[in-house]
Amino acid sequence: MQKNEEFIVNIIDNGFHGEGIAKKDDKTIFIQNAIKGEKVLIKILKVNKNIAFGKIIEIIEKSRSRAKPDCEFYEKCGGCNLRFIDYKTSLEMKKKAVEVTLKKELGEDCLVERIIGMDNPLYYRNKLIYPVGVDKENKATMGVFAERSHRIIEVSDCKIQNKKCQKIALDILDFLRNNNIPGYNEESKTGLIRHLVIRIGVRTNEIMVTLVTTDFNIPKENELIEFIVKKNPEIKTVVKNLNNKNTNVILGEKSKVIYGNGYIYDYIGDKKFKISSNSFYQVNPVQTEKLYNKAIELAELSGKETILDLYCGIGTIGICASSKAKKLYGIETIKQAIDDAKENAKINNIENAEFYTGDVEKFLPELIKKVKTTLDVIFIDPPRKGCDITALKTIMQIFPKKIVYISCNPATFARDLKVLKETYTISPITLVDMFPGTSHVECVAVLCLKRILKLLKLIGYRTFTKAKKKLKSQNF
Repeated sequence: MQKNEEFIVNIIDNGFHGEGIAKKDDKTIFIQNAIKGEKVLIKILKVNKNIAFGKIIEIIEKSRSRAKPDCEFYEKCGGCNLRFIDYKTSLEMKKKAVEVTLKKELGEDCLVERIIGMDNPLYYRNKLIYPVGVDKENKATMGVFAERSHRIIEVSDCKIQNKKCQKIALDILDFLRNNNIPGYNEESKTGLIRHLVIRIGVRTNEIMVTLVTTDFNIPKENELIEFIVKKNPEIKTVVKNLNNKNTNVILGEKSKVIYGNGYIYDYIGDKKFKISSNSFYQVNPVQTEKLYNKAIELAELSGKETILDLYCGIGTIGICASSKAKKLYGIETIKQAIDDAKENAKINNIENAEFYTGDVEKFLPELIKKVKTTLDVIFIDPPRKGCDITALKTIMQIFPKKIVYISCNPATFARDLKVLKETYTISPITLVDMFPGTSHVECVAVLCLKRILKLLKLIGYRTFTKAKKKLKSQNF
């Protein structure tokens, strides 16, 4: 098999990122935008030892699941890699991909019960992040990065971004251009406006604009604020964020509020949340409510439990569950998020919650010593890298009755379940489609303490180490 070679293949499967999979000459070929069951003429783009990559030249036999992409920027952008497949089929693909990932890691079938989709999977994101750069005339440009590059594509109608946020972005771009305020040139590392972040409280219609800059001095700053607020009175606050480092990280460490109070509010269910510019808040509010309702349902809280919310952010999951628990503790690395979590508890008149700033793996042992009580249910919603192994081992040492694990990364989700299954049984897993049009999916599982360990806990064995010694002595 050679680069640029062309031949016809049958697509036998789809991979985790939606790519078609074919076989030829003992090689696996990955083909973008191909669907299982199709016959296609392809051109080989790259050949490695055991795998190759190709692109479609012609579709000879088309799948019934193929859909015409509804976005004019689809082929250039690459952000929504599943817009060529009908929505129902994309959900089935995500479910199967998670099942394959779990079996590969755990070595056994793990029941994925269902995937919860959206009734209207369009314009769902409540947080817009656009890079700001310069065009060939050195004028500001804004939009999304082209696939596998940092070339900016100007987007007028992104199918997953909130429409109001997109309008504000275009208004800001007009102001930058009309007033010769420069975007950021990645090659020369010069320019002023680096990113634009716009967040909307979908239930409150409150909007926050964050300008990520290389310098806190923005020409015509007051005029810019007056311009966008007059056109968009839903804007409640504008924040400047300083990021002058050579990095791919969006936000820098320093921020300054230049209009309003620096935050907006939104609701999840009947709970109200204060959101700051650097707070983590799920980007799909419709599906977030479904996700949290499912997680709390799986926990089967009676009102007598002490619960722990790890990687708690601004306290969303824990606060939503707090009314069904005796006591809530939360841990999060970012101090601003914890400040917001404490404020959110006050806003919702929650008196049984305590939130702490610290790295989960370091602070969790301290919290266990501090509370001197049994932690009955632990909610875990870590970043994409998953849960720290030290934290997992600490959790298994105190063996809570249940762990409700939420994850946006099936690979690290499966890896962590492999560690936890020594002590816990894994109940059927539910998936929530938080990111329609993309290959991403949210997983939620409840892990129940194995029966014999639960019995030992009831008779006084407070740590997993002591319980294992007891089991060994009884020839279990």
